[in-house]
Amino acid sequence: MEDDERSSFVIGLIENRAKEVGVAAFDLRSASLHLSQYIETSSSYQNTKTLLHFYEPMAIIVPPNKLAPDGMVGVSELVDKFYPSVRKAVMVRGCFDDTKGALLIKNLAAKEPSALGLDTYYKQYYLCLAATAATIKWIEAEKGVIVTNHSLLVTFNGSFHHMNIDAASVQNLEIIEPFHSALLGTSNKKRSLFHMLKTTKTIGGTRLLRANLLQPLKDIETIKARLDCLDELMSNEKLFFGLSQVLRKFPKETDRVLCHFCFKPKKVMNESLGVDHARKSQLLVSSIILLKTALDSLPLLSKVLKEAKSSLLTNIYKSVSENEKYAAIRRRIGEVIDEDVLHARVPFVARTQQCFAVKAGIDGLLDIARRSFCDTSEAIHNLANKYREEFKLPNLKLPFNNRQGFYFSIPYKDVKGKLPSKFIQVMKHGNNIHCSTLELASLNVRNKSAAGECFIRTEVCLEALIDGIREDVSVLKLLAEVLCLLDMIVNSFAHSISTKPVDQYSRPEFTDHGPLAIDAGRHPILESIHNDFIPNSIFLSEASNMLIVMGPNMSGKSTYLQQVCLIIILAQIGCYVPARFATIRVVDHIFTRMGSMDNLESNSSTFMTEMKETAFIMQNVSERSLIITDELGRATSSSDGLAIAWSCCEYLLSLKAYTIFATHIETMAELATIYPNVKISHFDVDVKNNRLDFKFQLKDGPRYIPHYGLLLAEVAGLPSSVIETARSITSRITQKELKKMEVNCRQYHHIQMAYRVAQKLICLKYSSHNEETVRQALQNLKDSYLQSQV
Repeated sequence: MEDDERSSFVIGLIENRAKEVGVAAFDLRSASLHLSQYIETSSSYQNTKTLLHFYEPMAIIVPPNKLAPDGMVGVSELVDKFYPSVRKAVMVRGCFDDTKGALLIKNLAAKEPSALGLDTYYKQYYLCLAATAATIKWIEAEKGVIVTNHSLLVTFNGSFHHMNIDAASVQNLEIIEPFHSALLGTSNKKRSLFHMLKTTKTIGGTRLLRANLLQPLKDIETIKARLDCLDELMSNEKLFFGLSQVLRKFPKETDRVLCHFCFKPKKVMNESLGVDHARKSQLLVSSIILLKTALDSLPLLSKVLKEAKSSLLTNIYKSVSENEKYAAIRRRIGEVIDEDVLHARVPFVARTQQCFAVKAGIDGLLDIARRSFCDTSEAIHNLANKYREEFKLPNLKLPFNNRQGFYFSIPYKDVKGKLPSKFIQVMKHGNNIHCSTLELASLNVRNKSAAGECFIRTEVCLEALIDGIREDVSVLKLLAEVLCLLDMIVNSFAHSISTKPVDQYSRPEFTDHGPLAIDAGRHPILESIHNDFIPNSIFLSEASNMLIVMGPNMSGKSTYLQQVCLIIILAQIGCYVPARFATIRVVDHIFTRMGSMDNLESNSSTFMTEMKETAFIMQNVSERSLIITDELGRATSSSDGLAIAWSCCEYLLSLKAYTIFATHIETMAELATIYPNVKISHFDVDVKNNRLDFKFQLKDGPRYIPHYGLLLAEVAGLPSSVIETARSITSRITQKELKKMEVNCRQYHHIQMAYRVAQKLICLKYSSHNEETVRQALQNLKDSYLQSQV
């Protein structure tokens, strides 16, 4: 039903007093329904905002705002406040009927409800079923359609099978949209991860890419299947280029044709049929032609995939070549549709193809309407020839567009003086003049009317064909999914990697409980802007699950944090990563606390915004989460900021989650002297002639750049007496801190050593070395540990 990349989601939202929220997201483009039900842990509706950001709905359906939980504004007010440009429809609570929702899913879902887990537990998930009833009721009333039985793809709580990235983190990591900053003068070059990978050829492929970036995979087998496919494409150029060429033969709107077979138009009285009906008939005819073009290209796809070895491509080959239903649909189309008809993009060629789609002789009234269409088209071209001779305009052209039909285009240089008065609607357009005449306007009306009659009669001829196609709509859904997936893997992943220098990207490895290790990782976006980008590594494990990154402003901390997250996201969508080597423990949720700004909309100061974001992390963190924190606690007093940062770190250290914590607060380095699972690193900076020389290289251990804040203050022009006083104060504070750290190091030395041994044992557990090498490594570890105890 949608012709472009704009969202085609309609979302139903409902909540109860127990802070549970039910969501039903209906995609009009692909005829799919996505259900979610969860407890909203945040009073600011962070989970709900994340889902709405993911779907980008065109309309949101909510009940009257009467049953909001205590302390929460309610979903209706949430939509008004944060999504004012999205159409909101308020439906009475009676429309949110969970019993009716369960029945609708049973009748409309392509799979059996038992496979969705809704048959025995539907009372437990009554909210998303209630939202389903209201959403489908609104769509059928608003769009004037009835959803075909057993045509909907229904998924339930799909986010359970995917990594969760909240809306704030999506913005912080520049996954979909880049920050508009003029940093280093690159504002016009800097792109988001989505823009970097957006080389897909179909709208469905682009939408799938966006969905994968916002909700990467968690299932290791699925990720490995995609990586195996990439391996084969990278090593087999013939297969890679063959697939690239074949995919171009499929129309880019192939996934859109599904909606015409999943929705039946409601029967209306003949008196109400008008131009709108002709337009709907035209879209239907266009969809049949588009489907014919796609099915004609299937044998070529089968031929290219025949020699494929990877499991993903062989499964696609089997589903495409061994399913007889595609050939049956193509034969059925061939009985009614002319073999010479092709999908066309040029407007008048497309209109002509649609008018002559059905074979001649099937419908007498259609043949009469076609003659009228041909006569008026010919009359329009004769009129243009007449004007060329009569007004001596040899370069007069006759363009066509769907909005205004035919019009005249005359080069400006050919017009000497004023145009004859016969020409109306005169408009300058570049180096040409666009205009019309009363005769042309009259012929346009007759031509459009004849075409409209052709479309309506064609739809009548196609009724039986369409009913037959609706019976096999599930195989068309499968084809659309296959094409979108191939488009993403071939035209996005493989294409992006093939344009990079050899060996710049590597295949990531995965474990369920192993370490996160990235060797010589690079920022996927910034490395394309800066040729001399400095790579950096990271290692986190259960024995060392927190990394504290220190360094002055502009030393590269924020870039490093973003880089680690983007590499993990790339890995979990099944793509190669910009690193020499990477092994990743599958992440179920990425949390980020980055940047600092007041939120005037919610009357929150910078510090309050920080605390709300941190509270959301603490309430939702799990053992498999990755937490990225940049400068926590700097928006309040130094003592309170240090206390909050320290206590948050201690809380996170008690979990198995991996945490990367960037900070200016040098006292935070003391954590490593007390807790053995904390590692300190710093970004290398040289001080030359009171100037900071940034190396952008991450190195182990703390590094104190003496008074780098004072150096910047001096450059800014503060009086020298103020600088000297500040220098003496900070040196006394630093001496006290160093003495304290020395005491801690001596006190906790034996615990530190035990943890380092445990960390190396974990590395050996997940290593791929042979038995002899592992034995030698264990002996060396034992010797070094005993030596340290002497």
